[in-house]
Amino acid sequence: MLSFQFSILNSQFLRILTLLLALTVTVPDSTVMAQKRRTTTTAKPQNNKKKQSGKTAKQQPKKPAAKTPAPNVNSLRNQRDALQKKIKQSEAQLTQTRKDVKTQLSNLAVINAQIDQHRRNIGTIQLRIDTVTGNIGKLENDITLLTAQLKDRKQKYSRSMLYLYQNRKTSNKMLFLLSATDFTQMARRYRYIKEYSNYQRVQGELVKRKQNELEATRVRLNAEREQHAALLRKEQDENRQLTAKQTEQQTTVNNLQKQQRNLQTVIANDRKEMASLNSKIDYYVKLAIEQERKRREEAERKAREAAERKAREAAAAAERKKQQNAAATTTSGKTATAAKPTAPAKEKAAEPAPRFQPNDKDYKLTSDFASNKGRFPMPITGSYLISTHYGSYTMSGMNVRLDSKGINLTGQPGAQARCIFDGEVAAIFSAGGYKNVMVRHGSYISIYCNLRSVSVSQGQRVSARQTLGAVAADVNGKPNLHFQLRKETATLNPEQWLAR
Repeated sequence: MLSFQFSILNSQFLRILTLLLALTVTVPDSTVMAQKRRTTTTAKPQNNKKKQSGKTAKQQPKKPAAKTPAPNVNSLRNQRDALQKKIKQSEAQLTQTRKDVKTQLSNLAVINAQIDQHRRNIGTIQLRIDTVTGNIGKLENDITLLTAQLKDRKQKYSRSMLYLYQNRKTSNKMLFLLSATDFTQMARRYRYIKEYSNYQRVQGELVKRKQNELEATRVRLNAEREQHAALLRKEQDENRQLTAKQTEQQTTVNNLQKQQRNLQTVIANDRKEMASLNSKIDYYVKLAIEQERKRREEAERKAREAAERKAREAAAAAERKKQQNAAATTTSGKTATAAKPTAPAKEKAAEPAPRFQPNDKDYKLTSDFASNKGRFPMPITGSYLISTHYGSYTMSGMNVRLDSKGINLTGQPGAQARCIFDGEVAAIFSAGGYKNVMVRHGSYISIYCNLRSVSVSQGQRVSARQTLGAVAADVNGKPNLHFQLRKETATLNPEQWLAR
C-alpha cells in the first residue's frame, strides 16, 4: 500500500519537474536570447541560414501580433481637406496666371498701339522737318537775292547822289528854269527837275523797302531754324519713347513665350468669347434686316391696296359717268377717253408709295452715310488708342494669328460710347457679362460692344455724337470699346470710315 502511494507521488513529482523544464525551454532568459543572437550573427553562413530558417519557422506564428493600427477617421478627413486646399490653391494660381497672361496680352496690344502711334508721330515730325528745311533753304536764297538787290539799289542811289553833287549848280531850281532860252526849254527843264526828284525819292524808298524785307526774311529764317531745332528735339524724344516701348514690348513677349500653354488657353478663350459675340451680332443683324424687310413689304402692301382702291373708285366713277351718258355718242367717246387714264392713275397712285414707308428718312441717311466715308466721329469720347485692328493680323513679337471683325479702342477713365451717325437703336443685348448696342442707319449698321451701362432704349431715334452708354474697363482697368461697322451682313473696316 505504501509502495503504491510512493509511486503515485513520484510520478506527480516527475510531472511537475517536466513542466518546469518545459517552461524553462519555452521562455528563455533575455540574456540567453541576446547571446544566441550574437552567436547567430558570428556563425558561418551555412549555419546562419539553417538557424535563420529555424528561427523563422519558430517566429512565424508571432507575426500577426505586429499589425499596423487602423487609420483614424479624423486623420483621413484632415488629409482630404489638405488635398482640397492644395487643389484650390493650384486652381487659384492657374486662374491668376491666366489672368496675368490676359493682362500681359492686353498690355501688349496697348504697347503695340503706342509703338504705332510713336512711329506715326515720328513720320509726321520728319515730314514737318523736311518742310521746315525746305523753307529755310528758300529763305536763305531769298536773303541772298534781297542782299544783292539792296546792294544794287544802294549803288544806284549813291550814283544819283554823286551826280547831284557834281551838278550842284543846277540844284538851284529857279536859276535853272530862268536860264532857259525859251518857254519850251523851260517846260522841259521843269519836267526834268520833277522827274529827277521823283526818281531820287523812289530810289530811297526802294532801299528802305528792301532793307525791311531783308530784315523780315531774316526774322522768319530764325523762327524756322528754332522750329527746326524744336522738331529735332521732339523727334529725338519720340525715338527714345519708341525705344523704351519696344524694350517693354520685348519683355512682355518674352514673359508670354515662357507661358506658352497658358497663352494658348487665354487666346482660345478669347476666340470663343469673340465668336460668341459675333454670333449674337450676326443674329441681331439678320433680325434687324428681316424686320426692315417686313416693314418695307407692309408699306408696299398698303401702298398697293391704296392704289387699287383709288383705281376701283376711279373705275366706278367712270362706269357711272358712262351709264349716265350712254345715250349720246359724243358723250360715250368722252367716257372712253376718261376710262383710258385708269392705268396711268394706277401708276400715279403707286408712285407715292415711299411716303408710307416708316424708314424713308433712313434711306436718305443711307445716301449721306456713304458720302461721309472717312469723316465720321470716333465712337468713343476723349483720347484713344486703336489697340486691335480690323481683319486678320499677327500680333507683333508673337507667333499668334488673330482675326477681328472690328476694332478695339482703348480710352481714358470715364469714356463713353457715342453714336457715329443719325439712326435708330435696333437692338440692345448682353454677351460675356457686358451690354452691347446696335444702331441701324438704313442699310448700314454700327455696333458698340463691351458697355458697362446703356443710356438708350430699343427703337429710340439717336443722333450723331449722342452718348449710348459707359464703356466697361478691361483687365488693366482701362475702358475698352469694341466697335463694328456693317453694310447689311457684310463687315466693313471702321478705320476707313472714321476720321482720325
